[in-house]
Amino acid sequence: MPISSSRGRRRAPTRIERAAGKAAALQRPRVIVALLLLLALTSVMLLDGYLRAEVGGDQRVRTGASAGQVPQSILDGGPILTFRGGRATTVSVPDKTIALTFDDGPDPTWTPQVLKILEEYDVPGTFFLVGSMVSRYPGIVRSMVEQGNEVGVHTFTHVDLSYQSDARVRREMTQTQLALAGAAGITTTLFRAPYSSRTDAIDDYSWPVYRELGEDGYTSVFIDTDSDDWKRPGVSKIVQWATPKDGKGASVLFHDAGGERSQTIAALPRYIKEMRAKGYTFTTISGVMEKQRTGAGASGSSVGVGGPGPGGLQGAHRTATGATLYEGKALIAAVAVAEWTVPVLSAGLLVVGVAVMGRFGMMLLLARRHHRRRNRRRFRWGEPVTRPVSVIVPAYNEKECIANTLASLARSTHPIEIIVVDDGSTDGTAGIAESLGMPNVRVVRQENAGKPAALNNGVRHASYDIVVMMDGDTVFEPDTVRQLVQPFADPSVGAVAGNAKVGNRNTVIGAWQHIEYVMGFNLDRRMYDLLRCMPTIPGAIGAFRREAVLEVGGMSEDTLAEDTDITIALHRAGWRVVYQEHARAWTEAPGSLKQLWSQRYRWSYGTMQALWKHRKSLTDRGPSGRFGRVGMPLVVLFQIVTPVFAPLIDVFTVYSMIFIDFRAALLAWLAVLGVQLLCAAYAFRLDREKYRYLLMMPLQQLAYRQMMYLVLIHSCVTALTGGRLRWQKLKRTGEVGTPAGVS
Repeated sequence: MPISSSRGRRRAPTRIERAAGKAAALQRPRVIVALLLLLALTSVMLLDGYLRAEVGGDQRVRTGASAGQVPQSILDGGPILTFRGGRATTVSVPDKTIALTFDDGPDPTWTPQVLKILEEYDVPGTFFLVGSMVSRYPGIVRSMVEQGNEVGVHTFTHVDLSYQSDARVRREMTQTQLALAGAAGITTTLFRAPYSSRTDAIDDYSWPVYRELGEDGYTSVFIDTDSDDWKRPGVSKIVQWATPKDGKGASVLFHDAGGERSQTIAALPRYIKEMRAKGYTFTTISGVMEKQRTGAGASGSSVGVGGPGPGGLQGAHRTATGATLYEGKALIAAVAVAEWTVPVLSAGLLVVGVAVMGRFGMMLLLARRHHRRRNRRRFRWGEPVTRPVSVIVPAYNEKECIANTLASLARSTHPIEIIVVDDGSTDGTAGIAESLGMPNVRVVRQENAGKPAALNNGVRHASYDIVVMMDGDTVFEPDTVRQLVQPFADPSVGAVAGNAKVGNRNTVIGAWQHIEYVMGFNLDRRMYDLLRCMPTIPGAIGAFRREAVLEVGGMSEDTLAEDTDITIALHRAGWRVVYQEHARAWTEAPGSLKQLWSQRYRWSYGTMQALWKHRKSLTDRGPSGRFGRVGMPLVVLFQIVTPVFAPLIDVFTVYSMIFIDFRAALLAWLAVLGVQLLCAAYAFRLDREKYRYLLMMPLQQLAYRQMMYLVLIHSCVTALTGGRLRWQKLKRTGEVGTPAGVS
């Protein structure tokens, strides 16, 4: 809200306030898009895991349960249970007739082989299908129905319905019907419960389920004869166990999925031949019911193949129409996306895993070499740099921090002039700086134009050939400037990056950022320094040759990351950029998640802008092309690609814990965390930091990393949509007073 003047009149918003308000309004849809992308990924993973429920052997889950509620006529009846007119009735298979049934499919390996055998011998089958498998392999189901076979519901996830709520039972049935509608354009009235067997096994747990489904129009199908092929007893045993006794008819159970079915495939042709040799004919469940309805075969005569009903459909099939058809097609499409996405993400995870581990290994190796080289007693950049330098402090509404910042500079052991560039502050920042009465401080006032313009204005007013740039909320140690400018003894050095430290680290967010600064930024800078492709000089602490800054055109307003922009520009101009670990600056990290999001969004989006702006560096030749050949690929891989996909580690960990192997997934995640802890501990050792903050690292991996992922996705969406955002001012508290206060 605009600030009121002393006369009670509302002043007009400043340029940066107007830009910030417009930017905030433009970014909200992009945040929503980022969240929707994460939700879509999560939904795809959950759908894939739900579809991959394991199907085991077709065996009873319970034994010895009471059957007091089940009518005796049902327990002693045939394998087909109907509830026509609300009355429970069973139907038996006529003598010398076999209703050949298959459970647990479709399976991409075994079901097509079963269908080929049935087609070859002109035998129909009744397949009780698992809905999740139907949705994954719709083409097999479509071929199955077109071939003249019959299908029934075997639930969606192969769950024992006896212990499920009414809502779960209906969901299992509805989802399977939708899958059938999407795959083959039909629904079915047949149902077989997982882990069911003969009607005499119906108990008080399962009877209410059959009754409720019967009232909904379902026909429940049991068995007379079980091949027990899932036990893999051998071909002869399968044929023997599947043969009805004494010429009676039977509903015979085989499996076309749920395990290794090579013995079933081998036994099926032999079984069909032997049964026909004994005078048996084959039909579908609907064929049995049709003959029972018309009275044919009642005296035990042979029953032929049950043909299609009206409209070319099997008797149990119904044409799917309306919402059922379209919802079914949508389900099949969603599963197809999941089936395609998960393998791609798995491959991405492998690439990310290799990249992450490679990065850790590279950082540890090169950081160790950098530390040893720069801390040797005889290491020197050249003759000590003792000449005065200019320190530029851009400031916009820094009344809480500016006094501490200037006081820390006043204690500098190196001769400096201080130029405070007030960028149109409205809180009296310039007045505070002037009121301190420091002789080496000059205050330059300008209309609000943004940080790059303020820095360029400071460079124009600088009296010396080396300029140090810092933020208005940053505190330097007395020896910081002296340490920072020593690399300029080497005439090839055009800029120096300092060691930025988090001062307000005694909060959860502060501790997370402290770990990130020490490990993610400073360990990286050591690596990039040795590779001579430093991508960013931090805005909190950096030093430049004035001529180098002017040569590349000063700080650019083309990107949000002016520090990354000018660093790459200096590389391309042939200047060397180095890291000085002993030059420390203490900065105030964002104190809330909202401010952290705003800062990291600007950083990540600005980095993308800078990389795109300097994309032609990939073709630069000679020493000036080193950043394009080495730095650009590393930054893209480690700061954009890898972070975008890094949460896959967490997503797949949760996925594996729920759907695969909890213990193995947990151990794998802990192993990755252990590697990260090792790298972080080494980084803390190099910076002589206290290890206790590493206790926050597991929580950081669970929460902080996901936020950074969303920020990066937000940035990618903004980049793809061509959005722009101006320099955003974060709220400061001024709590980072002196380095001595940091523990």
